[in-house]
Amino acid sequence: MELSKRLQAVAELVTPDLKVADIGTDHAYIPIWLVEQKKNPSAIAMDINQGPLEKAKENIALHGLSSCIKTRQSDGMKQLEAKEAESVVIAGMGGGLVIKILEDVRERNLGIKEWILQPQSEIRRVREYLNESGYQIVKEDMVLDEGKFYPMMKVVKGGRDVYREEELCYGKLLLQSKNPILKTFLEKELELKNGIYEKLKKTSGESAKKRVMELESDISLIQEALHIYAL
Repeated sequence: MELSKRLQAVAELVTPDLKVADIGTDHAYIPIWLVEQKKNPSAIAMDINQGPLEKAKENIALHGLSSCIKTRQSDGMKQLEAKEAESVVIAGMGGGLVIKILEDVRERNLGIKEWILQPQSEIRRVREYLNESGYQIVKEDMVLDEGKFYPMMKVVKGGRDVYREEELCYGKLLLQSKNPILKTFLEKELELKNGIYEKLKKTSGESAKKRVMELESDISLIQEALHIYAL
């Protein structure tokens, strides 16, 4: 099984030898790769829709892994039983949905040791939720795959951390490690927002003025983040 750059990076964040549950598994590519590589002993491929699960079953059978990877229809983690999984992967969905999936089982003790999260949107909101809800980000990565930037993180239970605004937006650990993909992303964002800013400065009207102020704030934040790379 050959994974895309994005899925490969997500899979590499999973700790070896743990039982895995892949939420929103789609075609079960991550569970298949993890078990095929003998990185993890077993997995549950979970999806809310029956269609993707049928395709996942086919893929699992094609790779001869039906005894190690089970499929299950589930809304998020609701059908996951205690101690069935130690590592949970939630990748490729919006940040709001990632938060909902975590929140839905917050009061249940499922015995999960880590969560591998790759939200497609609202990254700042996800980081803020995690910090306020007793989760700690212990590892972050970012990849550029077919022209799109994908941040991702490994999360465990832990205490609250102190974040500056640029760390919430762009990733404390990514900034600390001076991740080169993040630097490329920041430079592109700065160029894009500066271009919009220069055009809007010449426009009159209250909505344009408001947007100019928002852009000034965004540009300042990106510059703060890029300054870390210069240290």
